[in-house]
Amino acid sequence: MADTAAPQLPAVPSPGLPTAPGSNPLSRKLNKILETRLENDKEMLEALKALSTFFVENSLRTRRNLRGDIERRSLAINEEFVHIFKQVKEELESINEDVQAMSSCCEDMSSRLKAAKEQTQDLIVKTTKLQAENQRLEMKAQVADAFIAKFQLTPDEMNLLRGTKDEPITEDFFKALGRVKQIHDDVKILLRTNQQRAGLEIMEQMALLQETSYERLYRWTQNECRTLTQESCDISPVLTQAMEALKDRPVLYKYTLDEFGTARRSAVVRGFIDALTRGGLGGTPRPIEMHSHDPLRYIGDMLAWLHQATASEKEHLEAMLKLVTVEGVEENIQEVVGHITEGVCRPLKVRIEQVIVAEPGAVLLYKISNLLKFYHHTISGIVGNSAATLLTTVEEMHLLSKKIFFNSLSLHASKLMDKVELPPPDLGPSSALNQTLNLLREVLASHDSSVVPLDARQADFVQVLSCVLDPLLQMCTMSASNLGTADMATFMVNSLYMMRTTLALFEFTDKRLEMLQFQGPLSSLPNMDSVSLKVAMAQFDRYLSAPDSLLMAQLNFLLSATVKEQIIKQSTELVCRAYSELYAAVMDPSNAYKDPETILHRSPHQVQALLS
Repeated sequence: MADTAAPQLPAVPSPGLPTAPGSNPLSRKLNKILETRLENDKEMLEALKALSTFFVENSLRTRRNLRGDIERRSLAINEEFVHIFKQVKEELESINEDVQAMSSCCEDMSSRLKAAKEQTQDLIVKTTKLQAENQRLEMKAQVADAFIAKFQLTPDEMNLLRGTKDEPITEDFFKALGRVKQIHDDVKILLRTNQQRAGLEIMEQMALLQETSYERLYRWTQNECRTLTQESCDISPVLTQAMEALKDRPVLYKYTLDEFGTARRSAVVRGFIDALTRGGLGGTPRPIEMHSHDPLRYIGDMLAWLHQATASEKEHLEAMLKLVTVEGVEENIQEVVGHITEGVCRPLKVRIEQVIVAEPGAVLLYKISNLLKFYHHTISGIVGNSAATLLTTVEEMHLLSKKIFFNSLSLHASKLMDKVELPPPDLGPSSALNQTLNLLREVLASHDSSVVPLDARQADFVQVLSCVLDPLLQMCTMSASNLGTADMATFMVNSLYMMRTTLALFEFTDKRLEMLQFQGPLSSLPNMDSVSLKVAMAQFDRYLSAPDSLLMAQLNFLLSATVKEQIIKQSTELVCRAYSELYAAVMDPSNAYKDPETILHRSPHQVQALLS
């Protein structure tokens, strides 16, 4: 590189020799150098740059030794290159040895792998088969697990359903029982596939497990019901769930309700006896038997306690059966309440009979009758008509009290007829009439204040009036039978006035008489022909000319001026009304009167104007 970098100097021609201007080598070189543009010759620039590093002194000696220096420097560079390349060569040889060793090792490993592959080919095939089989088995295991999870119970669920006798029932039991029902329903799907045998086995297993579970649930519920013998019982949520579950087994459901009814029946009977003899806690309220001297309160307290107990027992049953959704729940409740309250019928009946048979009086008997009727209506509104024994007992006592009440009234009426009093000199009401009206007033007053339904009260009212007023009217008639006509009328009017005054204060005292009606032509009846009517109308005209002439002198004996005025007014109204009816009948073509205007020549309005 130094040789190429340093250009050789041209040889200097000897002096004295002629030189051609175009063939002188020196000239040519000089021209060439002079013509050379160093900025374009990169190699020359590099050579001069390299030369400048060691050619620092431009002298004759250095110029003479320049070639040697360049050669020596070139030699040193070549030696250094050889030395360095030798190291590279040694490294490459080392690498080559390593590569050769690796190649040998790889060939050895390849040969070993080839031999191992030849030896393990059968094992790989078997492994591949086993892996495929393992995948199939895993899939079958997943299917089996899913099948077991859907159609089998867990051990914990089995233990819950097959628990011991003394182990309590919890909400988890009902979850497990619901799971059994679900499996029993879902297994029907298998019966429509080719897994019918498995489906039948699972269905049979679930059916047996259901029966075992229901039997255990029934025993537990039965024991729970037997413990509900306190006067007030609390229905637990678990018992409510148990009744909901037992509804699928109607027989066990019915037996459980019977067990509950039996337990509560004894509790109600014991509570009723305690209320009669012991009273409440701490003596409040007092025992009902302490009020036996007051028949109305005595019977009322017993019926009130029974009414409250009946409502409470119905609430207990409704709380126990609130989750049951099958039909007939209300009938079941009413039936069990009837069974529960049946136990108190005997002691209740005995005590009420003792009071009624003692005949405390007609008024008190009537109040007791109304009280029994009210509670019969009230209790039947709570439990319907299913509590037949209780309602029958109350109804029997009501009929007994009512019978003895009317017997008492009849006895009083018969006493009136046995000894008829003569009318007093002033023709006023007799003492027997006043006593009977006072009795009737007390009865009707209690009748108005009773709480029985309106229609029942109206029916009783009619019967009471018939039982009292009819004999009373008969007594007044017999008492006045020996009087003259005017005195008899006065006495009867006074008696009727007292009766009407008494009845006017109460309900259902409307008219008790009905007007008679007949059919057929009126002119065909005796004394109703045209001639008879004309004769009667002539007498009626004389009455219209002087109506006061027919007033009875006995009117002056009447005690009440109001009654006197009312008699005159009512008699005038009756005359006008009778004339109006007669006028309408005569003018009616169906009665076959000829020329009716000649028979009745005054209109009803004209008659009314004359009499007013």
